Amino acid sequence: MKKFLPAFLAGTSAVAALIFLSGYGYIFKAAALNLKKGPLTPSTDDEEKFPSNLVPTLHPEHWKKDVAYNSQNLSETLIKDLKKTRASSLVIIQNNKLLHESYWKDHDSSSLMNSFSMAKGILAILTGCAIDDGYLESEDQLVSSVFPEYKSSKYGQFLTFRHLMTMQAGFEWAEEYRHPFAPNSKQYFIEDLAEQAFGIEVKEMPGQHYEYQSVAAQILGLALKKAIGKKLADYLSDKIWKPLGMEFPAKWSTDQHGMEKAFCCIHATSRDFAKIGQLIMQEGNWKGQQLISKEYCKKLSTPTSVNDAFCMSIWANDDSETKHRFFYGFLGQFIIMIPDKNLVIVKTGLYNRLEVDKKKRPHQVKILVDEVSGMV
Repeated sequence: MKKFLPAFLAGTSAVAALIFLSGYGYIFKAAALNLKKGPLTPSTDDEEKFPSNLVPTLHPEHWKKDVAYNSQNLSETLIKDLKKTRASSLVIIQNNKLLHESYWKDHDSSSLMNSFSMAKGILAILTGCAIDDGYLESEDQLVSSVFPEYKSSKYGQFLTFRHLMTMQAGFEWAEEYRHPFAPNSKQYFIEDLAEQAFGIEVKEMPGQHYEYQSVAAQILGLALKKAIGKKLADYLSDKIWKPLGMEFPAKWSTDQHGMEKAFCCIHATSRDFAKIGQLIMQEGNWKGQQLISKEYCKKLSTPTSVNDAFCMSIWANDDSETKHRFFYGFLGQFIIMIPDKNLVIVKTGLYNRLEVDKKKRPHQVKILVDEVSGMV
């Protein structure tokens, strides 16, 4: 055994060196971080693993409870699905009142949970705020107006903010979550998000094809931060968190340079996520104040001609009998909006095998829509 040990150690060291030199050194950081602070994979409860920027609130306002609050039982179909998908919370808002809330696995109404890609929709909201504030001309403004380096790119010179939000940017990027060498894994743990994002080429003419790519959201976040001249977390606080009277401050995970993970990772409570859904369903108006232009809110919720299941970072389902829109995050995070019933559903969980339809929409969203609609 002793004579094999030096060879084993040498081989292990060689593999480690090869991984590091190949640009995958973040894997060692990810392993150390996870072994030290919890699960080995991303979860809804990993906000303490990463540095973050605070999203302060001001004058917190609680949801008013409906007279029927928590008096109606969830259907057996819904309970079975929530159990299967390891749900951590379910919040139902109807007519601007809290109708139902349930929490599992040591979570409660004060628990901050990871939005994952629901943050992309929130980032699109902030882009609308930046247009309203005059930081940007419109969603069709060229990204090269903020980052001139794209002017020398064959296809990147045509890239707009709209392309980034509708997932029609055409980057050389394959969205993949299931192995540690995927670009998404690197994006989640890397120390410099800008370095990675700016290293991705635009491979084709933007606006021609739909391809979901988290790097598009990170480029959008970088461009938006430069345009507004402040942290994304501060802008989110000023434009959304404080005006809506969120119950708790949120946290937005960052890299080691303080840049927000624009593609994900806003940690907030389910009740506060529900207010974002209510705001969009009310076309940007909150208690008589127009926080986002009505016109832009309509654009946010309008499917593209390239993919009628996707709008501007918000998903759509007009094929369903009950039409709805939703924010969608990895592992089963949803903010679902059903305008016809003035209904908002927030569900968080931890399940990596969600079944989807041919348009990549999780079946669980349809289950939530059908079962909750049937109980109200």
